[in-house]
Amino acid sequence: MTAHFDGTTYDAPRDHGRLSAQLIAVRDLMLDGEWRTLALVEATTGHPQASISARLRDLRKEKFGRYTVERRYLGDGLYEYRVTAPELSALLAEVEHG
Repeated sequence: MTAHFDGTTYDAPRDHGRLSAQLIAVRDLMLDGEWRTLALVEATTGHPQASISARLRDLRKEKFGRYTVERRYLGDGLYEYRVTAPELSALLAEVEHG
């Protein structure tokens, strides 16, 4: 990943490698199009749920690829997420809207 993260507490020498590794792990897992809770992503990647949530937000950003990150409510405050690559998202939108 060549894009840089941001935020008031971000320190590139300290954080870039760790955050990049998290982003790649989350992206690679989620690109299969399966719906997953943060707990399931955590169990698979070993990264904390708060970090996974942040990386899912990062994936929506242009500098990290502008992936489509969908969220659906399961109940009792629990959500699950699915990630779609930008090219596939555009194709799906075309098919859905004619």
